[in-house]
Amino acid sequence: MLQIPTYNLFSLLTRRYHISKQLEDDKEYGLSLFNPNPDGCMEWLDSKETGSVVYVSFGSMAALGEEQMAEIAWGLKRSGCCFLWVVRESERKKLPCNFVEESSEKSLLVTWSPQLEVLAHKSVGCFMTHCGWNSTLEALSLGVPLVAMEGEG
Repeated sequence: MLQIPTYNLFSLLTRRYHISKQLEDDKEYGLSLFNPNPDGCMEWLDSKETGSVVYVSFGSMAALGEEQMAEIAWGLKRSGCCFLWVVRESERKKLPCNFVEESSEKSLLVTWSPQLEVLAHKSVGCFMTHCGWNSTLEALSLGVPLVAMEGEG
């Protein structure tokens, strides 16, 4: 069998451009089309144990059906795990009635999060994602296991 060395170049790029927690924080990096408020996410993550949080984000464009949202919501709640779920304002109406209140003890729902910072946080144990290119590369480069939910289109 031919032995060919492989290299994770994306990991080198993230370190070079200060988007990994392996270097000093670079507060000037990043761009968002949404209303960013990263401090709430990061403070919440700081209060959780290492590897105990499921981070859920389906990107800025994906739209789930109401039934899908309900299945994901109740699945997350019934898992017993802490979870940080990014749900755009336009998608919140698809959440089951009283879900936010009933799951608030172990969850944080936000409309935006600083994804690279979240994925680099020690409390994040896995990432449930739509498998977009950027999300996949970011998670893989930071060594975060993926729960892949490929969408339509």
